[in-house]
Amino acid sequence: MAGFDQTRKNRMMLLLIAGIPLTMVLAASWLWYFVVRGDLDLVGAVGTANRGTLVQPPRQLDEVELLDSKDYVFKYADMQPKWTMLVPMLGGECRASCEHNLYITRQIHVAMGKSVNRLRRLYVADVAAEDTVVSIAMLSDDRPAPQNFTQFLSDEHRGTKSLVGPSVALQGLFPEYLADPSTWYLVDPAGWVMMSYNSDISYKEVISDLKFLLKNSSE
Repeated sequence: MAGFDQTRKNRMMLLLIAGIPLTMVLAASWLWYFVVRGDLDLVGAVGTANRGTLVQPPRQLDEVELLDSKDYVFKYADMQPKWTMLVPMLGGECRASCEHNLYITRQIHVAMGKSVNRLRRLYVADVAAEDTVVSIAMLSDDRPAPQNFTQFLSDEHRGTKSLVGPSVALQGLFPEYLADPSTWYLVDPAGWVMMSYNSDISYKEVISDLKFLLKNSSE
């Protein structure tokens, strides 16, 4: 009888241990659902040390129809999961803020050293790259600016994927950019636009955020 009781206790313990991961997954999913809906201010409740501004609630990039340079529908979910620095541009004219955002995100990417392959860069606009006008004379590193924007992306920002989408939808996706054109965004590996940065935030502060996020995520 004692042996039977011990066997039952052992089985109960195994079931309990096996159930812990499932419980954690369900709890995390439940928590994230309410954060995304805006019903729970998790960041406000526990505090945060990030330098960027959290987008609350986060916005899903795949909810906007985006096309790549070959006019294929782009799906973030189809890409390898990575943290993404996203530079928006609306209006068809790359001015100083547009060029500088592309420049600073490139410099940050390179500065991440051995973590460089865990990041990517996206450029998202409402006008195709071939129809975009470059309206600056000099680049951020004091070199003459090319007049052809497609060539500019190819020469200066290799690896940056260019996407185009409907203007109204992009305005809804990037309202911070409308208020301040120096704004660019960080997108998490699941495609959520979750943090914004602007010219008030230094290069080193962004790197600090990225190092923290990469350290605490599997992607």
